[in-house]
Amino acid sequence: MDRKTVNPRRLNGRRLFSEYSYVVSFILILIIAVCVNPNFFRWRNITTIFRQSATTTGIIALGMTMIICAGQIDISVGAQVALLSGFGITVLNATGSIWLMLLFCLAGGALIGTVNGVLVAYGHMPAMIATLAMQTSCRAIINHFGQGGPFAVADGMSTEPYYQTFREVANGSLVLFGQKVPYPMIIFIAMGLLFGLIMRRTRWGKHIYAIGSNEVSARLDGVNVNLVKVSVFTMTGVLCGFTSWLYSSSVMAVAAASAGNAFEMDAIAAVAIGGASMSGGRGKIIGSFLGVLMFKIINNTLVAAKVPTFLTGAISGAIIIIAVLLQNVRGRRR
Repeated sequence: MDRKTVNPRRLNGRRLFSEYSYVVSFILILIIAVCVNPNFFRWRNITTIFRQSATTTGIIALGMTMIICAGQIDISVGAQVALLSGFGITVLNATGSIWLMLLFCLAGGALIGTVNGVLVAYGHMPAMIATLAMQTSCRAIINHFGQGGPFAVADGMSTEPYYQTFREVANGSLVLFGQKVPYPMIIFIAMGLLFGLIMRRTRWGKHIYAIGSNEVSARLDGVNVNLVKVSVFTMTGVLCGFTSWLYSSSVMAVAAASAGNAFEMDAIAAVAIGGASMSGGRGKIIGSFLGVLMFKIINNTLVAAKVPTFLTGAISGAIIIIAVLLQNVRGRRR
């Protein structure tokens, strides 16, 4: 046999590890978490991780996956959450309806996302610049109207009838198989499955991958590149709006100056450690889903290990760097 002949089994093993490295990473992080915190697998701790994921960056990361797979980036998502949460609470206090607030958040998110998409697709602006401008604008507007202070549900008066109803959105649960399953946990899992199917099984999902892989080839193949670009930003805006609704319910008082801070960094990090290529064309919703959970598990473990809170940002940055470096190594090997 020729010494240079490659063993097919070895090749398949390498490819399997390359494609599903996020699963290996997830298992390793679970092992570390259990070693640091023996009570990690208690149901209350698990549901807390899922609730924190859904009410912060989990759902946003699903949209960020689509944007990054299309070869774009959106760093305005955190500021969008701050803006929509603050004004959403204002709508709730004025109407007393949690559903009108949800409608406002979704519509507002769609509008902001569409503006981002139009600037990138038709204005030919780099996504980083367009979304940076949007981030600055959203943060400035909410700070102006909130004066840096909080937007409180019912002005902090829990006697209002809609106060407890809205609080239940993020803090309520459904009893399944004798266990309380939080609503945000159910929503996060359901949306992960939905967007996983969209990316794998629909023409829209295939067009997103095609644009991220080679925009010129996609255009020559008849893909409406501009429309797809706008659509992924719009969808991410809608997901930011939905997250704003859940986030507001979890905190019940949104601070204009700090709400949504670093959400964009956490979402991008989750997508990166979930195996998506930052240059576009490759990525999976399941990878980002596990990436979000990995991020929250790491934070949970750091708290259990009594690591200072201010160091978590540095650790998040290190995770992004390592994930991107590993992607570059895999890309060169391919």
